[in-house]
Amino acid sequence: SSPKTASSSRSVVAPVLVFAQPSPLVRAMSGYDRAITVFSPDGHLFQVEYALEAVRKGTTTVGVRGKDCVILAVEKRATPKLQDPRTIRKILMVDGDIALAFAGLNADARVLVNKTRIECQSYRLNVEDAPTVDYVARYIARTQQKYTHRGGVRPFGISTLLGGFNTDGKPELFQTDPAGTYYAWKATAIGKNSKSVVDFLEKKFVEDLDQEGALRLALKGLLEVTEASGKNIEVVIVQKTAVKWMTEDELDPLLKELDDTAEKIAKLKEQA
Repeated sequence: SSPKTASSSRSVVAPVLVFAQPSPLVRAMSGYDRAITVFSPDGHLFQVEYALEAVRKGTTTVGVRGKDCVILAVEKRATPKLQDPRTIRKILMVDGDIALAFAGLNADARVLVNKTRIECQSYRLNVEDAPTVDYVARYIARTQQKYTHRGGVRPFGISTLLGGFNTDGKPELFQTDPAGTYYAWKATAIGKNSKSVVDFLEKKFVEDLDQEGALRLALKGLLEVTEASGKNIEVVIVQKTAVKWMTEDELDPLLKELDDTAEKIAKLKEQA
């Protein structure tokens, strides 16, 4: 056959366009992260997980339980020069001797704390006794959980640390999270870089710390992940008879004594 005939008999292959397939996680999230009440096929509630992510972006918050006190220490972000720093509170009182520290969205914390304060007053009116810290932790966890299974709402974007005393007069430290779970701890941390702080606390914590030891441990935990000074740290000591807010003048000398950043840098230089 002639060349012309041979060339005309060849089949023409059309180009095939190959589109990149989205990952299974992206496919799963694309439909199941829109509604809070819908589980994804692998058992996730994505809105709750996003709320936990908001907590992980919040300020670092540390809680340590001593033998007769609970220490709550929070890193405060720098306030603008013209802003009144008294209006920026990361540790709030929910009852006479129960303090709450939080990591996450300030507005959500304000609403949740106000609900909790009303519940504490209602408890006092009905029971004629002060609520215990475990009762308050259960109430907060129950409220947070309610906002994970109804349509038309979203989860609270905060985790909380609660310090107070139980019916036996022993100190208790509780944590709640956006999913509505709550746990009792000897020492823990929430917010940004909390894993590093928890690792530090696990190594250094000992039972029956006195007030000074618990305070030092909480501050050392914060110093692991932040350059702390009296201006950007808020500390509350929850005692049986009173709640003590530490002042900047009290914190500064203690933080200077505990800050070993310069020593760590010197050691790294020696090793290099």
